[in-house]
Amino acid sequence: MNQLSIKPFGLFLFFLLCIGLVNAQYKQTVLNKTQLLFNKEHAVPLGRLDETKIAVVTPDLQKYSTFIQQLERYAAIASFDFSKYDEQTKYFNTIIVAGTETDLSKEMLYMLRQSLVNRKNIILCRFGDAERSLPQWSPLLGGRVTELGYPSFSEIAQRNMAMSVFGGLAITEGNLSNRTEQTRLQYTLGEGSGLDIAKMTKKIDLIASEAIREKAAPGMVVMAVKNGQVIFEKAYGTHTYDKQRPTVINDIFDLASVSKIAGTTPVIMQLQEKGIINLDSTMGHYLWQAKASNKANISLRTVLLHEAGFTPFIPFYRHLKPGDLQKTPSETHQTKVADNAYLINNYYRDVMWPEMLSSAVKPIGDYVYSDISMYVMKEVAEHETAIPMDEYVQQILYRPIGMKTAGYNPRERFEKYRIIPTENDTSFRKVLLEGYVHDQGAAMAGGVAGHAGLFSTANDLAIYGQLLLNRGEYGGTRYFKPATVDLFTSKQSKTSRRGLGFDRADSDPKKEYPSRLANASVFGHTGYTGTCIWVDPKHQLTYIFLSNRVHPQVSNKLSDLSIRGRILDAIYETINEAK
Repeated sequence: MNQLSIKPFGLFLFFLLCIGLVNAQYKQTVLNKTQLLFNKEHAVPLGRLDETKIAVVTPDLQKYSTFIQQLERYAAIASFDFSKYDEQTKYFNTIIVAGTETDLSKEMLYMLRQSLVNRKNIILCRFGDAERSLPQWSPLLGGRVTELGYPSFSEIAQRNMAMSVFGGLAITEGNLSNRTEQTRLQYTLGEGSGLDIAKMTKKIDLIASEAIREKAAPGMVVMAVKNGQVIFEKAYGTHTYDKQRPTVINDIFDLASVSKIAGTTPVIMQLQEKGIINLDSTMGHYLWQAKASNKANISLRTVLLHEAGFTPFIPFYRHLKPGDLQKTPSETHQTKVADNAYLINNYYRDVMWPEMLSSAVKPIGDYVYSDISMYVMKEVAEHETAIPMDEYVQQILYRPIGMKTAGYNPRERFEKYRIIPTENDTSFRKVLLEGYVHDQGAAMAGGVAGHAGLFSTANDLAIYGQLLLNRGEYGGTRYFKPATVDLFTSKQSKTSRRGLGFDRADSDPKKEYPSRLANASVFGHTGYTGTCIWVDPKHQLTYIFLSNRVHPQVSNKLSDLSIRGRILDAIYETINEAK
């Protein structure tokens, strides 16, 4: 073959590079035939999602299930058919309508006209015949709807159309003025990536099977994203060892200390960026109760680096008095720490926080990992914002970015079956923990703490990981300045590997942390329940491992077998082989 000849798909990629639709974060390798026929007020791809209430309406929910399910990866949606269109779409401000030429009728067109009168934002997704071009409907609707077309109807067509609406795929067909960039995760499982996904899958399958066989954890979810493309996503095992409920990829896990970097740290990043807090100011400056303590002159920067000399761990639950915990709620016992377990009111305020403030402090500067550090940062954040941290992080990040499940106290929002159980707590709460935080201190603080309490799916963590790889931008919106992300995630300590809040790969190759093949750019965190997220800017990679290794009792087999690190190395081996 002539060296100058280029295959059609190579021309496609070359064209993308020329028009700037492929950047360092997103390298689209999938041919997307979606066309943007009319883009009213640049509605597509959808941007911030916190004020967008989305209804998806199709002529047949089963026929268009692939389209609907793909949309659900990006945002909270409600799906309906046209039978009660007006009533069911009343409380939604954005309506995504999808159908083939045959399925969409004139009567449906009239319904859309009424929605326009009611000031709805309508995105019309039409699937056509590959043998002829799609006529536009937008002129029939007064040019007041965003319209997308796909020349055929298939599983791939539905998937690509849905991703195009949210920016999971760039739209590269049609007029230059109607082309878009990729702005969100692309769910194509390594298609066109040049990676040997099948070989990698076999390796990961074997390691996950070993973990379950050796009872390191009853189940797990593994996810990997490279260059903005999901290259691996799979669930293994079951919720518990009775094997009653299989683990699925949208199960919700207790993240344990991953809460530090995915819950508390982004709040601190935002406050620091806005100049609301100064990392070199002290605990005593921000916290009245700390002024008279032995921690008054400790800087926030020192706290974030775990160099404040705090006590590593205080077992608060061992300090309970008779009557502090009871099985039923009452006027005096409103803090629910588990099913049938209620703590006396204000225990955190009256006992835990004062005990932390009065606890011993060792010389500042040495690295001593302590959960007290993030209790402190939560207190600082709440005093400065006057908003509970669990609500504040929803406002500034989770809702706008589409992290639908991430949050604290998940039993208040989700059915119990969606949440992976953790320990059968025999020492404190005397019950299997189902949707209540495993960490005792976080539970006693009402389920919301700086160091633990966050629950999430792997998908939501992948969104956060991509935000960090993008240095603060996701979904076409900037949430942090690049310099802020760089500051917090880079090595900031002279005595440890740590960033600000974030853990990092260890420079000592003998430690193989987080894995044998990890490089110096890697940052992230692990969680006591058997979780981790590692972000690798060098390879534009996010790796997520979620499990419940503490079920039914705490076990160290996950670490002893190096399950998390070996799976990460299987991914690195695949990347290195492709080079």
